[in-house]
Amino acid sequence: MADAPGTPTLRAALVGIDFGTGDFAASLEELSLLARSAGADPITTITAKRSSPDPAFFVGSGKADEIALDAKALGAEIIIFNHALSPAQQRNLERRLELRVIDRTSLILDIFAQRAKSHEGKLQVELAQLQHLATRLIRGWTHLERQKGGIGLRGPGETQLETDRRLIGERVKMLRARLAKLRKQHETQRRQRGRNKTFSVSLVGYTNAGKSTLFNTLTKAGVYVANQLFATLDTTSRRMYLNDEVGSVVISDTVGFVRELPHQLVAAFRATLEETIHADLLLHVVDSASPTRMEQVEQVNEVLREIGADHVPQILVWNKIDAAGLEPGIERDEYDKINRVFISAHSGAGLDLLRSAIAEAAASAPGSGGYSNPENEEQDEAFGLAEDDASVDAHPGGLADNMPTSTHVRPN
Repeated sequence: MADAPGTPTLRAALVGIDFGTGDFAASLEELSLLARSAGADPITTITAKRSSPDPAFFVGSGKADEIALDAKALGAEIIIFNHALSPAQQRNLERRLELRVIDRTSLILDIFAQRAKSHEGKLQVELAQLQHLATRLIRGWTHLERQKGGIGLRGPGETQLETDRRLIGERVKMLRARLAKLRKQHETQRRQRGRNKTFSVSLVGYTNAGKSTLFNTLTKAGVYVANQLFATLDTTSRRMYLNDEVGSVVISDTVGFVRELPHQLVAAFRATLEETIHADLLLHVVDSASPTRMEQVEQVNEVLREIGADHVPQILVWNKIDAAGLEPGIERDEYDKINRVFISAHSGAGLDLLRSAIAEAAASAPGSGGYSNPENEEQDEAFGLAEDDASVDAHPGGLADNMPTSTHVRPN
C-alpha cells in the first residue's frame, strides 16, 4: 500500500462494525495505527452496529451506499475494513463503492511486505500473500508467466484464470520448498546451541509493546525501533552475559503479535516463530500502560498455543511502567518462581531485576550447570550469535541476593 518516498500517502476511510464482542474502541484505534503503519492517512472512521455480517456486502447495501457518499465527499482513495472480508464481499463492495477495498488481513500482509528485510522474511511474506490472494484472482497474475517463458505455458483448454491459479500454485510450492530448507538450517543451529548447553530466551509480545527496545537495551543490538506496529519482522539473536554462575544466554527478538493475526502469516512465519517453541524461557513483554493489556496478553497466548509454544516457561515483563505510574519490582507465584517483572526498557528501571530473573531461570533449568562454554564462542559466532556489551556487573553474593522477594504492585 505504501507509496514510493516523496509521493502522497493514500487517503483512507476506515470502516468498523461493532458486533458486540471485545473492546470495539480499542480495535478501531489499532486499525488506525495499522493503516498509518502501512502508509495510509486515515481521514474518517465509519462505524455501525450489526448482529451478524451481511453475506453480500458485510455491512448491508444501505450502509455501503452511506460509505460511498462519505468517502466521495472526503476524497478517500481507499476503504479499509477492520474485518476479514470474503472474496465475494470484497468484489461487491468495490463495485458498489467504486473504490479499492481491502480488509484487515490484506492490510497486515501489506505491512509485513514493507517491513520484511531478510531473505527468509521476504519469502515468508510472499507465501502468505499468495495464499491469501489465490482465492481473489481476477486475471491479476499473468505477470508470473514471464518467469517461465510466457508463450506455450498454458495447458490445453485452460482459461486465463486457471493458468493464473496454476502459476500461483507452482510459486507457492517453490516458496514452501525454500522455507523448508531454511527451517532445517534453523534446526541445525538449535542443535548446536543445545550441544553447547546454551540457555535460550525469546522475547514475545503484542506488537508495539516495546520488545525491540528491550532487546536493544539488554544486548546493544541496534535493532530498528519505531512507534509503529510491526516495526521489525525478522528474528534477531544475540548472546548476553549474565554472571559467572550462568555465563551467557542467547536472547532472540521475534515478530510481534496482534489480534486476529492472519492465519496465513502464522503458517508462513512458522520457521521464524519456531524460535519460541524451542526456547528455554519466554519473556512475554506487555505494555502495562495499555488499557487493553490483558486482552493483548490473551491474544499472544492464543498464538503461542497455535504454534505449540504454550508449554515453554514464561515470565510476564510489565514494560513501560514509567507511563503507567508503576514502580520496578517482581512478583513470585505460590511455588516461589518469578512470574512477573515490572520494568521500563526506555528508562532502564527494573532491568537489573529482569536480568536477575533470567539468571535465576537459567540456573534452575533442567541440566543447568553453566552455559555457553567459552571454548564454544567461535561456534556461536558462526551461527550469528554475537557477544554483546550488556553484561551485568558482578555483585558480592551474586545477583539473586540483590533481588526483592516480593512486591505489592498489582495492576488490574
